[in-house]
Amino acid sequence: MKIIIIDGQGGKMGKCVVEQLKKARPELALIAVGTNSIATSAMLKAGASAGATGENPVIVNCRDADIIIGPIGIVIADSLLGEITPAMAAAVGSSPAFKILIPSSRCHQYVAGCRELPLGEYIRDVVERVEVLLRERE
Repeated sequence: MKIIIIDGQGGKMGKCVVEQLKKARPELALIAVGTNSIATSAMLKAGASAGATGENPVIVNCRDADIIIGPIGIVIADSLLGEITPAMAAAVGSSPAFKILIPSSRCHQYVAGCRELPLGEYIRDVVERVEVLLRERE
């Protein structure tokens, strides 16, 4: 199972996702793909198995990913203060992977019906969804 976590800025969201997934399932091989080296480094320090930075790693890893996790901005061109290129957003959006998108008002969007929660609550929901997907595939 190929699980990639995409994040940008300082990588705080991706770091939290990696930490909590590794805590719940230490055997998971998680691939950290940062839009910048700071985000990649944060996710690697949190326990990601491998990491890469930039547009091309996003495009390449989305091709055969089973699960993609990241802020909702990863499917919106020019989001994350411009760190998400149109090619990155297209790669994530067109990937056959199951996508777990975390709402964030920093991306200048609002998801109707989605409650504003602390980041920790969203991360717990991410871990629960990954657990469900893993059980379905076992």
